[in-house]
Amino acid sequence: MTIEVHSLGCRLNLAESEELRGLLADTDDLVVINSCAVTAEAVRQTRQAIRRARRARPDARLLVTGCAAEVERAQIAAMPEVDGIIANTAKLDPRAWNLPASAPAPRPRAYTRAFVQVQNGCDHACTFCVIPQGRGPSRSRSIAEVLDDIAVHVDAGVAEIVLTGVDLTSWGPDLPASPRLGNLCEAILRQFGALPRLRLSSIDGAEVDEALIALLATEKRMMPHVHLSLQSGDDMILKRMRRRHTRAEAIALVERLRASRPDLSVGADLIAGFPTETDAMHAQSVSIIEALGVVHGHVFTYSKRPGTPAARMPQVPSQVARDRAGLLRRAASEQRARWLKSLLGKPLSVLAERGGTGHSAEFAPVRLPDGTRPGTIVSVSPTRIVEGILE
Repeated sequence: MTIEVHSLGCRLNLAESEELRGLLADTDDLVVINSCAVTAEAVRQTRQAIRRARRARPDARLLVTGCAAEVERAQIAAMPEVDGIIANTAKLDPRAWNLPASAPAPRPRAYTRAFVQVQNGCDHACTFCVIPQGRGPSRSRSIAEVLDDIAVHVDAGVAEIVLTGVDLTSWGPDLPASPRLGNLCEAILRQFGALPRLRLSSIDGAEVDEALIALLATEKRMMPHVHLSLQSGDDMILKRMRRRHTRAEAIALVERLRASRPDLSVGADLIAGFPTETDAMHAQSVSIIEALGVVHGHVFTYSKRPGTPAARMPQVPSQVARDRAGLLRRAASEQRARWLKSLLGKPLSVLAERGGTGHSAEFAPVRLPDGTRPGTIVSVSPTRIVEGILE
């Protein structure tokens, strides 16, 4: 058997896993676990994936990379199933895999939607987060490198590019002339006039630049969908998290974008049960879901991570945190149900994917007519909602 890559965690890991499949395509009998450490649960799932992979491939060489392999290197390396660790910062370097450094890596397989890494690492110090330990400082890829990657996908017929990074909106300041993410998006849209759709993964509202705001507001090829790294709706908790935005600033950003782009859909990451969070503070997080119109809710129960300042703060009881996470999910689910209902009868531009479904520009899931070819963009006016999918 040949290369097998298992990816856990974020979209950046998914993009890197695709590159690894290309890089290691000619390698025999190798299993790679591209791990995650964002929460204790993510590390537990990483360990499960390692054990499961070893049972399935007892004779293969099993290597682990990703954030868990950095943050909990000794513990992961000590697992009897693991043959070795590849540094997270080196995992796309052929030399880390004993491949010739001069040999160009095979490109990843083409899908209907391609995730393109433009940035890695993080320079911020949120009090709950271990990702800077696993990813290192912020590093931006040059515009030329990004355009080269996208050209391969566009030539393969990919209809949508999704830009990814650990801290996507911090792209640019470490490059000559200190461009911003909006400048990169402008360059992509200018270079690839036939590219129908450009989408952003999670963004930090505190870093959104004016050029990016203008594109999101007016450029139809920029998908009307933003996912905010919000984390809380309460100003005191945001301060204790060491986030760089306030509740009012998050609301003002979304209101500004929606003023020009009424079809904008909003997603948000939210943490329930952060240390010192009271019922009143939690209620602020619940209420911001409606204030922002969050229809893509990504809710985490706070996870105490070793070595972080938040781990030394007064902790919220685990059951209380889990209950609050459930309330946040319910609020987001109710908001999403209202949003999906509002799309009934409206013509939606849908990118067809495998399995007979696709996603609209706003990232609403849509079931497609039989025979719709994956990779095509079709117009659909849904008439009903079945199990959370427009039909």
